Amino acid sequence: MSFELGWAALNLEMPPRVPRTEYSAEGHWALLSAVTGIEVGPDSEPAVQDRARRAFYQAWDYSLHWSTLIGGPELAAKRTHMGHAVYAAGGVDYDTRIDCPFATPEEVLAFDPFEAYGPVDQALQRRRFEQAYQANCAANPHGVNMTGVYITCVSGLIEIFGWEMLLLAAGTDSEAFGALTERYNRWVGQFFEALAAADVPAVMLHDDIVWTSGPFLHPEWYRRFVFPHYGRTIAPLRESGKKVLFTSDGDYTLFIDDIAAAGVHGFVLEPMTDMAGLAQRYGRTHAFVGNVDTRVLLLGTREQIRAEVERCMAIGKGCPGFFLAVGNHIPANTPVDNALYYNEVYEQLARR
Repeated sequence: MSFELGWAALNLEMPPRVPRTEYSAEGHWALLSAVTGIEVGPDSEPAVQDRARRAFYQAWDYSLHWSTLIGGPELAAKRTHMGHAVYAAGGVDYDTRIDCPFATPEEVLAFDPFEAYGPVDQALQRRRFEQAYQANCAANPHGVNMTGVYITCVSGLIEIFGWEMLLLAAGTDSEAFGALTERYNRWVGQFFEALAAADVPAVMLHDDIVWTSGPFLHPEWYRRFVFPHYGRTIAPLRESGKKVLFTSDGDYTLFIDDIAAAGVHGFVLEPMTDMAGLAQRYGRTHAFVGNVDTRVLLLGTREQIRAEVERCMAIGKGCPGFFLAVGNHIPANTPVDNALYYNEVYEQLARR
């Protein structure tokens, strides 16, 4: 009944059991082997990996499957490469490529996304969204699936310019950087137009707008150039009957009211964002997903893991749209016994 739990929560219907989701756990091969009994690893055949993932999702009763379609590859014509440290099992995500096509802040501020990337074919893009959603449903038949946009605004700027040039340009001329952001918003808005027309019931709007410590630009800059874009893109999604969820890494506590006002139906949050405050203000009107601290699973004792799950349940269990999840992820270096115990505590506390 994973789908029923998840859909009820997104519709604020207080399911009898707190639904859950997780991120990256499906790449923790030792955990999958322990849970499913299927011997699987980074070098296993894709068919074996897929079978283990499906069995794991069902065993852990995922009610929601996080997914976006539109990301960095859409910006391949001109984007920065920042490299990538080892995160995934087997180091398969390690990337040493570091380069930036922008030499000065002035080049950044003059950038035209339409010139670099061209127009978006609306009919083709609508079909891409529908095909991605249908593929997700086929791969994950037991929970609520979605598609969406990863590079909604700030995340797109990070992908294009990289952190160094982004911050240099924003610090050189914040007004010109705002005008650049508006140009980007108009370009990426084409994807949201196609998404509004697509036959999908739930969408993810992802945008890493903050750091762990909070905003990296002045809050009023976001309120001028980011959140109005959210409102413009979310309105047609809502009008077409879709559930809209928002995700950002870091601490976006300062912007919870702004994001709610833009029209989202739910929030996905890491432990840095104040889930208790969010639940107090929006726990009866919005869904929210979170926010067990992954560091507790990585380094904590059984007592600390239980206390962390109890903290989240105490906040969310009385809210109709609450999903439990570890934020940010359950990476492959998480001790298997800790992950298993986390799930055991969830199972003990999930029933309302």
